[in-house]
Amino acid sequence: MDKNKYNNPLPLSQIEITDYFWEQELNLVRKEMIPYQWKALNDQVADAAPSYCIRNFKVAGRLNEKRKRLGEAFEEPSYTYRGFEVLPEDPKDLKEQFYGFVFQDSDLYKWLEAVAYSLEQYPDQELQKTAEEAIDLIINAQQEDGYLNTYYMINGKDMAFTNLRDHHELYCFGHLAEAAVAYYQATGNDKLLKAAERFADCIAARFGEAEGKCKGYPGHEIAEMALVRLYEATGNKTYLSLSSFFINERGTRPYYFDQEHPEAVKKGQEGKIRYEYHQAHVPVRKQEEAVGHAVRGGYLYSGMADAARCLEDETLYEACKQLWNSIVSKKMYITGGIGSTHIGEAFSFNYDLPNDTAYTETCASISLMFFARRMLQINPESRYGDVMELALYNTVLSGMALDGKSFFYVNPLEVLPEASRRDERKAHVKTVRQKWFGCACCPPNLARLLSSIGLYAYTESEDTLFIHLYIGGSIEKKVNGTVAKISIHSDLPWKEDVDIKIQGTGEVFTVAVRIPGWGKEYELLCADGVEKKESQGYLYLTKRWEKGEELKLHFPMKIRRLEANPLVRETIGKIAIMRGPIVYCMEEVDNGANLHLLSANKVGSAEIEEREIAGTMMTCIKMGGYRQIVSQEEATLYHDASEEYKEVLKLSFVPYYAWANRGENEMQVWVRKE
Repeated sequence: MDKNKYNNPLPLSQIEITDYFWEQELNLVRKEMIPYQWKALNDQVADAAPSYCIRNFKVAGRLNEKRKRLGEAFEEPSYTYRGFEVLPEDPKDLKEQFYGFVFQDSDLYKWLEAVAYSLEQYPDQELQKTAEEAIDLIINAQQEDGYLNTYYMINGKDMAFTNLRDHHELYCFGHLAEAAVAYYQATGNDKLLKAAERFADCIAARFGEAEGKCKGYPGHEIAEMALVRLYEATGNKTYLSLSSFFINERGTRPYYFDQEHPEAVKKGQEGKIRYEYHQAHVPVRKQEEAVGHAVRGGYLYSGMADAARCLEDETLYEACKQLWNSIVSKKMYITGGIGSTHIGEAFSFNYDLPNDTAYTETCASISLMFFARRMLQINPESRYGDVMELALYNTVLSGMALDGKSFFYVNPLEVLPEASRRDERKAHVKTVRQKWFGCACCPPNLARLLSSIGLYAYTESEDTLFIHLYIGGSIEKKVNGTVAKISIHSDLPWKEDVDIKIQGTGEVFTVAVRIPGWGKEYELLCADGVEKKESQGYLYLTKRWEKGEELKLHFPMKIRRLEANPLVRETIGKIAIMRGPIVYCMEEVDNGANLHLLSANKVGSAEIEEREIAGTMMTCIKMGGYRQIVSQEEATLYHDASEEYKEVLKLSFVPYYAWANRGENEMQVWVRKE
């Protein structure tokens, strides 16, 4: 690892996104998703699953105030294990107890993180006022020793940190820390940051290598990467050491979760799969295959990459590369989705990528983007940027409707509505997006990712600006005490040209642009006097930049017909259609029912067309194909093999992320090839 190559995201305050596509998305987050999700957190969305999140903080705060008034005379409610989710049968039966999933606190933290990114780019006094009222609610609930988790503060703190495997205290802390750093960087208000530090100090006092400290680690990872971020924001090395401890302890023997849950071992549940679910089957440096819960895995690998960078740990970095290769070469869908089975929301075995039962949780692709950017920070290779782009424009954007008011938790690649209704094996596959979820991790995760997209598009080292995603905007790059201004015009993902204008100050620096895997036949049309070098899929352009300089890039967007590795059984004899970073799919509304009877030409012309879907203009594709005509003989259940009679037609393909915005219907990404 070469420390001189490390690069970090530019502050959002140095980025103004003017891109037509992404300005729409950011406005959607700011004007629709953030207000809508605030209502959802307050249980104010009609016909949506209740959250109870804000209510839990209010109850914890009231109990905290009572404790402070009465001191030792106050007895906390007796702890009884109420299961993983507590929901009253009737809202009128609400009591002063915890409701919802044990990780419900994290929804508010993710919402606050999204608010922070939005405020940094679009100051809004009313939104900031609402956010700081929420922050006061959190701080009011926090206990004097820094502990902050409403599930245990309401149910009885004597059981705190006794079920790390299942009860998500460290996971909730991770989201608190992420939100706290983001809010401080956006507004300068450090109240939430101080609360996160107090909770981090509380955790550090309990966990660690020292004798007498707990040797546990999070059941659901994210604290690992959040602690690194907290360290980078505060300079407190305790947080980096704690992150390293959690990473190094995971998977060591004796297994901590066995000590915590001895009854599971006695029942014969000590098998490898149970450890793999939590990525705790072996120490992380010996993990070569991505296994277990996909979101947890993505968060762990992101934390490992952060720690490897900060600690200059080559062995940890090598483990990250092994795990990355396992994901993208054997376990990732063409849409950038990961986690192919609903059993444990997990990675399956190599090349097991079913389309109609795919889980591919929205949060899992978000975690893959986290991992990709952190690998880019260590070593800019276009393969990381390619996957980050793929996940973003396909599975991540598929996770929400075009109006930002309904969401997918699961993102399949093939849908038959009747199967989702009548086949229990496919019950997890929803055919229309949902207003909210009892387990609502995905909607606020989407909001925080999309509102911070600039942190993924551009990073910088001392003398280099890296452009990973072609998102149009204005950027300020500091070089030797001066500020160069870079303006990027791009109509991606639909158009092929990128125009970069540079108002330099006479200083020498480099602009490094990613050469996309889909655009390797690029042209550099305008680059006067620039020193050019290609390395690891990036084009490095260096010179002494003066005012009014320009770079022009052309990335041909061919309509591509892709096949999967033949070991992927579900896609044998099928092709998928891509153009640029966009994966396309067929919908029943355009092509009629029984999409499985359709086949597409392997070769031949295809054409693009501009269409409006749910009020949004996008580039769609038409190409030649066939529909199998079911003859009277073939209508019997079984019959002699015969020549297939087909009618010629034009197949219509729309961007995968836009499916299910025109009502419930069949959908299919992979189509038979003719």
